[in-house]
Amino acid sequence: MTRYEQLSIEIGRQIAAGVLRPGDRIPSVRKASRAHCVSPSTVLQAYQLLEDSGQIHSRPRSGYFVSAHWKGLPAEPEVSRPTGVSTAVNVSDLVFEVLDSVKSDTVMHLGSAFIDPAVFPLKKLARFLGSAARSLPPRRMVADLPPGNRDLLRGIARRYLESGLGIGTEEIIVTTGAMEALSLCLRAVARAGDCIAIESPCFFAPLQIIERLGMKVVSLPTHPREGVDLAALAVALDKNAVQACWFMTNFQHPLGSLMPEEKKRDLVELLAARDVPLIEDDVYEELYFGLEKPKPAKAYDRKGLVLHCSSFSKALAPGYRVGWAAAGRYAPAVQRLKWISTLSSNIPAQAALADYLKLGGYDHHLRALRRSLETQQGHMLQAIGRYFPASTRVTRPRGGYFLWLELPEQVNALELYRQAAKNGISVAPGPMFSPQQGHENCLRLNYGRPWTPRVEAAVATLGKIACSLA
Repeated sequence: MTRYEQLSIEIGRQIAAGVLRPGDRIPSVRKASRAHCVSPSTVLQAYQLLEDSGQIHSRPRSGYFVSAHWKGLPAEPEVSRPTGVSTAVNVSDLVFEVLDSVKSDTVMHLGSAFIDPAVFPLKKLARFLGSAARSLPPRRMVADLPPGNRDLLRGIARRYLESGLGIGTEEIIVTTGAMEALSLCLRAVARAGDCIAIESPCFFAPLQIIERLGMKVVSLPTHPREGVDLAALAVALDKNAVQACWFMTNFQHPLGSLMPEEKKRDLVELLAARDVPLIEDDVYEELYFGLEKPKPAKAYDRKGLVLHCSSFSKALAPGYRVGWAAAGRYAPAVQRLKWISTLSSNIPAQAALADYLKLGGYDHHLRALRRSLETQQGHMLQAIGRYFPASTRVTRPRGGYFLWLELPEQVNALELYRQAAKNGISVAPGPMFSPQQGHENCLRLNYGRPWTPRVEAAVATLGKIACSLA
């Protein structure tokens, strides 16, 4: 954690404890710099975090003040407590019902799995795509078959290198989005009837893939800040014939947990000692808050057991459906499966993204997107604190664009989902994120759209419905 993040937490605790009350002026940048022995720029970064979260605001020529409407944030959920017993998966019917409800243009999409597309550089991408389609030599239709476009493979490998990972292009396979990468990786390491260790709660897409392939899962306790419980994982490995693990170590969906670096290392070592592969879903890797990009568990892999999967869909180009797998020792198997499943991913789109990585200003776009998401998270957290039942718990992730709400036990999330739909609001109820439709009083909300009075009104309506069910 950076010093400015630590400072923002320290001041946030003073606000939460009532030492600094709504309307109070907080120490000036100069005073805080001297008091905490940090540079003025560090203080400004800390104050920016607090301002983005809605805890403080600035007044021209007057300084910074605790926001008058600040109520404090709800408590965080506790670690999940699944049974740890291997089970079949039964979630697809519910998932498809909910997904159908988010297609309408008239719905407020708080249950969507996507960021508002208006935040992406779609016009610039379209120019790169048009240029690629016009100038693409016919031979590329064969040359860019799996593992994929050579320039794109090099671009992905360079981004790994910038994060401190020396992953060669020979290990990377371009896929049609991250979901194909993940599915191919699972098929490369497991078969029907095998047991897969997953987090609890878990994104519904892995559950659907596992269900379709006739596999079983063992769900593991997962902490809302630090990720899967490694002690519980060790027990599960002893008790079950776990063939593979499917985890998200960075900004787990839906909890948003970020596994500490030391814990990632321990996870990789635990699995390496038992020769169990890890499918690492890292689609939110670029959407971190703060200055330092977290490393994936793949950074600690020495045996080729970590199959790292990501895509451009969440941070840049959702409609292009271009992802990849850095599949370690399983790269040849994944590449063969790609050949016999979809043969090739969109070749002009691969070329366009390769050119964009070199010339399009990807990092500039990402910095602006991260700032927006962090600000929008602060607004939604405050709105949940204002409108939802007092005992509601909510996560506070340091990246991604989802919040996980744990409502009072008597609130049925499916009933809330149905009442919200009648009000033109989509939400993602907790049972979608469990192999047997658990988490009945939980909810996932998406803050990946600009905060407007209409969005706040929708959150207020959800809170009203939740209060009526409590």
